[in-house]
Amino acid sequence: MSDWDPSQPILEIDNLSISFFTRTREIPAVMDFSCRVLPGEAMGLVGESGCGKSTVALAVMRDLGKTGRITGGTIRFKGRDLTSMTEDQLRHVRGSEIAMIYQEPMASLNPAMKIGAQLAEVPMIHQGMAREAAWARAREIVADVKLPDPDRILRSYPHQLSGGQQQRIVIAMALMAKPALLILDEPTTALDVTVEAGIVDLVKELGHKYGTSMLFISHNLGLVLEVCDRITVMYSGEAVETGSVKDVFDRMQHPYTQALFRSIPLPGADKNSRPLVAIPGNFPLPHERPPGCNFGPRCSYFVQGRCDARDVPMAPVAGHTRHDTRCLRFEEIDWAAPPQVGKTAEKLPAGRVVLKLEDLRKYYEVSSGMFGGGAKKVVKANETLSFEAREGETLAIVGESGCGKSTFAKVLMGLETATSGSIMLFDENVQSTPIEKRDTDTVAQVQMVFQNPFDTLNPSMTVGRQIIRALELFGHGNSDSAREARMLELLDLVKLPRAFAERMPRQLSGGQKQRVGIARAFAGDAKVVVADEPVSALDVSVQAAVTDLLMDIQRRNRTTLLFISHDLSIVRYLSDRVMVMYLGHVVEMGSTDQVFAPPYHPYTEALLSAVPIADTRVQKQRIVLQGDIPSAMNPPPGCPFQTRCRWKRHVPGNRCETEMPPVKMLADGHQIKCHLSDDVLAQMEPVIKIAAE
Repeated sequence: MSDWDPSQPILEIDNLSISFFTRTREIPAVMDFSCRVLPGEAMGLVGESGCGKSTVALAVMRDLGKTGRITGGTIRFKGRDLTSMTEDQLRHVRGSEIAMIYQEPMASLNPAMKIGAQLAEVPMIHQGMAREAAWARAREIVADVKLPDPDRILRSYPHQLSGGQQQRIVIAMALMAKPALLILDEPTTALDVTVEAGIVDLVKELGHKYGTSMLFISHNLGLVLEVCDRITVMYSGEAVETGSVKDVFDRMQHPYTQALFRSIPLPGADKNSRPLVAIPGNFPLPHERPPGCNFGPRCSYFVQGRCDARDVPMAPVAGHTRHDTRCLRFEEIDWAAPPQVGKTAEKLPAGRVVLKLEDLRKYYEVSSGMFGGGAKKVVKANETLSFEAREGETLAIVGESGCGKSTFAKVLMGLETATSGSIMLFDENVQSTPIEKRDTDTVAQVQMVFQNPFDTLNPSMTVGRQIIRALELFGHGNSDSAREARMLELLDLVKLPRAFAERMPRQLSGGQKQRVGIARAFAGDAKVVVADEPVSALDVSVQAAVTDLLMDIQRRNRTTLLFISHDLSIVRYLSDRVMVMYLGHVVEMGSTDQVFAPPYHPYTEALLSAVPIADTRVQKQRIVLQGDIPSAMNPPPGCPFQTRCRWKRHVPGNRCETEMPPVKMLADGHQIKCHLSDDVLAQMEPVIKIAAE
């Protein structure tokens, strides 16, 4: 053991450079990266996909695979240089002193082992602990990560737990050896926002309890604000700014940090009067980085002959604590100047009703036995959905996984047929017409933009051919040349260069692929577009451009947009009306202003509280939901939300547990499904407040 001084950084990365070596070239992934984490401190590492965040984390774990190599710099942990350690020495450090939590919990769990055995083997291997003591520690830590009935959990296999429970077990496993440093790589990306809120609270609480230092990797600035003390912003393999969270959020000193904040929907952003500002251009590929400042080609403060003349070093910001920036002009820029507002637009008045649902139900029959035997059970995916959507409006549909959002989308598209109720599309009831029996016009009028652009494009067809194929199916154009011309117009519409028509999907970035998906959806002049989490797989800087594009096309074509999302920040920015779903029911519906202001349905209140907002002025009520969303196969009696509701005690008797609540009209167009009296609803406080400057 070293004689490390606890007043010194626990992790010290100096001028780290990492490259990946392919058969043809060396690809520099990280250059000249420095970062310090003090004992008990949480450091956030943020930036777009491909900027090198995870590569830095893997370098600390010395797990860069066969092709990755550290080409310069040092990584010191408790004063010891990890880059010069032998495999045997590393084995003693990994898992016991440094632990890592990955994005996908199932990648870290063995599906064939019970949870208790997987947890107990950590101290048995790393500390030589006896089996009984290791099991006792496992039980204690499972209780620490706030899982109900620890004994049942220890006896379970990973597949018997929900995603949020699996992630808690992975956190428990990382903490079993009480490591000094915990690396978290996007630990909540795959989780619902309500589950994420619980995990974030848990990580902070356990960090304090065990005195653990953290390296928290995320692309979500709101999460970093909630979890971290300090932040390092990365761009294209380099650290471009580092400092305390307060300094970097409120007194940023790098154009990229400023551009990131301007591209996310913070309170006050408005799609018409204060639209988001997307970062122009694209992220450079590692072997195509520009000379001088990496961010130069996308920077509005760029000065030719100066910013591209030489490599830019990190420089300290005077008057701030441990705040550095990689910008030559940071002292000349007026950081307080308001952004130049791009094109503003008039609010679209909503037109005629184009879609009307009445008492729509969708049930699935599933067998409870193996191989199809056993009693049939019913999954109630959608219960009595009733709403209408008008021409030119954006209706957001929000709720946790399993609430029935995507089932409804499939029924509307004709990929599933409803069990009962009606779906009037213009003047036609399409509730029981599957897609293969719908006429071409109906199919063209209702189109979908999917969550993952990677899965929806044919990898063996050029971009142009995929759009032309959609035009052929919709009977658009009477000749090949007419369809070709229309395809090029659609590329213009989604702001992609016409040369992209010849490209294959693999040659496009995620944001570019999503634009192709949007072009294809609008190929038949769609009147209703269902956008199912269309930006959740994209970087924040790309999100702004794609949402702006959807709004542009909507204004031009007067499209009705059904926007399915769990990200309430983007919902607040984009939508005109909001529908909140829980376990197949619509529990609240109203205009965006109505749904985001009290009184709320208790579930809406919890959803709003769970949203991380990257604004230091925001003060939020903290409402963390206990337990997971119940199964649609076995919903609770009475109100579907009663098992997790903190307001239940305000309803006399046990009505919440025995009676389905009525739909209550609170104001014009604002309805909730709840037993709470008007007097109790009137006492609700706003969840999100903005502190006075």
